[in-house]
Amino acid sequence: MTGLGTVVNCAAVIVGALIGMLFKKALKERFCELITQSMGLAVIFIGAAGGVGRIIELNKTENGTVQIVMMVLAFTLGSFFGELINIQHLTERFASWLKVKTKSENDNGFVSGFVSASLTICVGAMAVIGPIQDALSHDYSTLFTKAVLDLVIIMVMASAMGKGTAFSVIPLAAIQGSITLIAKLVEPYLTQSAVTNISFVGSMMIFCVGVNLMFDKKIRVANMLPTIIFSVAFSFIPI
Repeated sequence: MTGLGTVVNCAAVIVGALIGMLFKKALKERFCELITQSMGLAVIFIGAAGGVGRIIELNKTENGTVQIVMMVLAFTLGSFFGELINIQHLTERFASWLKVKTKSENDNGFVSGFVSASLTICVGAMAVIGPIQDALSHDYSTLFTKAVLDLVIIMVMASAMGKGTAFSVIPLAAIQGSITLIAKLVEPYLTQSAVTNISFVGSMMIFCVGVNLMFDKKIRVANMLPTIIFSVAFSFIPI
């Protein structure tokens, strides 16, 4: 069944959010604060592991330095255009609209929970490769693995940040579902180099999400999302 992997992934996010919200009701504010910081630390390490691992790999190659510089350039250009469009503001406006529609006006953490959770589970190579494997070979292993990871991540985030995290299932379904639908068009152009670049910049953005969670910073990570487009485009430049 095409799309089964994304369906299972979305179900896992909802289950994780429900479990997390049940725990939240039993926790005092100081516990929620500590859980948020702990979640931030874990996300920082997840992002750092992917980013640093890729840099180590590149340093072992002949043109590794050039590729690292290209990823820095991709981040610069991607962040510039993302800031120009102000994707973060659009995302927060959508979250605010959801907040009203779900009668959650009194939930002060709804918007930040939605944005942080969405960026954490929607950015990364697994969110791209998984749907393609699902569509082309009915291989659900990547998305099933991601579902387990997302369940734990969202469960912890929901316990600290509330039900806004549950609605991260909307962009998750939209992004992975769209990739599945157009996989036959995307697959010929998604080279191994492109996948590696997506993983690299995705890990760096996940690191920034962790910094926001742990240190209560306001890095506009959503405005960095066009970096993914530039990282793929740069993968076709012969070096």
